[in-house]
Amino acid sequence: MGKHGLHKNHGVKIVIRCKPYYGASKKGFKSLSIARTLSETPWTQEGIIKSPFKDVEIPACTLHDYVWQNLEKWPDRTIAVCGFTGRGYTYSQGFKLSATFAANLRSKLGVRDGDTVAVMLPNVPDYPVVALGVLGAGGVITTINPTYTAHEIQRQLVTTGAKVIVTVRETVDVVKSALRLPNLDIPIVIVRTEDTEVPVGTIRFKELSVDVSVDLSPLKEVRRSAEDVCFLPYSSGTTGIPKGVELTNRNLVANCEQMNEPVIKMHNETTATHQDAVMAVLPFFHIYGAEVMMFHKLSQGVKLVTLPKFQPQLFLRTLEKYKCNVLYVVPPIVLLMATHPSATPKTFKHLEVIINGSAPLTTADADRFMERAKRKFDFRQGYGLTETSPAVTITPKGNNNYGCVGLPVPNTELKIVDEHIKTLGPNKKGELLIRGPQVMKGYRNDVQANKEAFTDDGWFRSGDLVFGDEHGIITVVDRLKELIKVKGFQVSPAELEGVLRDHPSVDDAAVIGVPHQTNGEAPKAFIVLKKGHNVAPTNITDFVKERVAEYKRISDVTFLEELPKNSTGKILRRELKEKYV
Repeated sequence: MGKHGLHKNHGVKIVIRCKPYYGASKKGFKSLSIARTLSETPWTQEGIIKSPFKDVEIPACTLHDYVWQNLEKWPDRTIAVCGFTGRGYTYSQGFKLSATFAANLRSKLGVRDGDTVAVMLPNVPDYPVVALGVLGAGGVITTINPTYTAHEIQRQLVTTGAKVIVTVRETVDVVKSALRLPNLDIPIVIVRTEDTEVPVGTIRFKELSVDVSVDLSPLKEVRRSAEDVCFLPYSSGTTGIPKGVELTNRNLVANCEQMNEPVIKMHNETTATHQDAVMAVLPFFHIYGAEVMMFHKLSQGVKLVTLPKFQPQLFLRTLEKYKCNVLYVVPPIVLLMATHPSATPKTFKHLEVIINGSAPLTTADADRFMERAKRKFDFRQGYGLTETSPAVTITPKGNNNYGCVGLPVPNTELKIVDEHIKTLGPNKKGELLIRGPQVMKGYRNDVQANKEAFTDDGWFRSGDLVFGDEHGIITVVDRLKELIKVKGFQVSPAELEGVLRDHPSVDDAAVIGVPHQTNGEAPKAFIVLKKGHNVAPTNITDFVKERVAEYKRISDVTFLEELPKNSTGKILRRELKEKYV
């Protein structure tokens, strides 16, 4: 492969190239040239992949103090603004509001160090103010999806022992229903997104955050350390019951510092003449949105442009109107940007950096978007989990293989193992194990889950099947539990989904394994067709037949109006199995 670029980092120059990744079509594959600091192979004799980047120093402070440490550099910059209404705050306003809220959480609502406060909000400008207020009060944040049912909400409130819940007027009724189920009686704080009265029995957030007579002295009582848990998100639950993930101040501060490595950082410095604008459409209640998009970017003085819900045309207009130059996405958003009638090159003219996460994206999908935009972007992929705060790997600047998820971030070690936890070497597929300061403390009150999540010598088991080449570059193949076993062969749903999306009539696709009399399992496809298209199932199966080995061929096709997905774009294959198998 030809040389595509050479960059410098820490005084050492080297160019590496990536072999074709699993799931990439030959047509869609491009070579990868990445600048790295590497004086020797990243693989140790013990089969461990060490980060090629210099270790970062992790400040021994709380996440709250870390985020606000450079406030004096950008007090008048916008901290967050609603892309729909234009309502927002400056950094100095956000700091004052969060401090007032923190003091009132302690003095009026009785929150003490280590108490959990549930935050059930859409992406509104108040979200970071609320979150940092909870941390400032010495509390622990647990985030709840605003679309949850009463049963889902009550389960999280009970398991976390939440002392307060913060929500919006639109969801207060379901919250009240949730509290009645276990007979809970905790304060409900309402963030008003519109000028309407709040329901009886609730407290206006404004009363707790805009309070000229507030006594801030209770904040002097807060005693929280770097090792204390500060964030309690719940794992996605796509392969099991959601579990509370205990993330410490050190976990999250470490991940912020890891993402600041110059070769992999995804933002520009905030200066007197420049402030990045991040399109905050991914939910803050998920670790990807909370840490990568919110806490980390606030620590860098970035502007968050929030949208309370995803509406394609509003999203595209907001990108252009607010001159968003950094965009965090999941695959469905990339597919939408590549196909939506309102998406034009003008829509994306301010974009500089695009980062995909949460689920694998194929090179063909990325190329399809850039063809629509009529230019190239600094297009990256990252890999992480709720349990790892989340960033584990990120593709560096200069990457042009959009199928790889890159290199381990600083202070991070990886290992690839077989089903017997035997360490594998380069160019072999296996489960990814992770060790680093961003790995969670553990699952809350779940001894069995912790036993299954960690090896005896302390490595975290990701449950993801990956491929690591000789340069330590990681490519995600699939979730181990979602692999389809055909005649003893392992078939990746993600690979087949990438092939299906190349079909000219297919808008989106999902693949699951279904029982087969002789093969054990067989791949079944669920297809969302593009508007105005109508094809026979055999047209789809013949298309795949031409592109994959015999054991990977699709056995059956079902057409759907839309695929079930969670808030971060992950296909809920479990729901498809429950409904159609």
